[in-house]
Amino acid sequence: MTQDNNTGDQPPPEPPKRGSMRFQDSNTQPRQPSLAEQRARQQALAQEERDEELARQSDAKAATRRKILIGSGVTVGLVGLVATFYTVAKTENVTAVCTDKDGVVVQNDDYCDDNYVTSHGGYHSGGFLFLPIPGGGYNSYRYNYGGTGVVGQRVAGGSYDPPSARTNVTTKSGKSVQRGGFGISGKSGSGGSGKSGGS
Repeated sequence: MTQDNNTGDQPPPEPPKRGSMRFQDSNTQPRQPSLAEQRARQQALAQEERDEELARQSDAKAATRRKILIGSGVTVGLVGLVATFYTVAKTENVTAVCTDKDGVVVQNDDYCDDNYVTSHGGYHSGGFLFLPIPGGGYNSYRYNYGGTGVVGQRVAGGSYDPPSARTNVTTKSGKSVQRGGFGISGKSGSGGSGKSGGS
């Protein structure tokens, strides 16, 4: 009778590998880390702390940069606002000359003063002041603002439109026609309206 032998069909069992552990019970003590492992852990912890410090510094710099940008933007905005205010609020000085209907400069500035004209029987209309003349009729007068010229000659330059209320307007003789201010029209030297003769 032949004996049945299966040993050739199965591979021989593998011997256990050196240093390997098949199981660990609760009484097993963990081995102490080697000197190299301790150094590696310390270096890893130190690197992690450096990375965190760099991240904090980067965040602080970014926050400071944002504050500086916001602050400089506010400063630029305020400077622009103040500059605009002073540009708008700045009072200008303009000299007015009294002219007749042909634009010729007349001797008497009172001919362009509303109070003087109305007290002498005249009136104003369409930007002109009408002063009665002896024998009937009216002569018309109005201020030219910023123009130049001598009595008896046509005015050169300037405008017949009254300047803004922020403008100081005086005649060559020093009489105040309009006192400037921020949006406020003043009274003339003779007690008339601030825009006498030009309205």
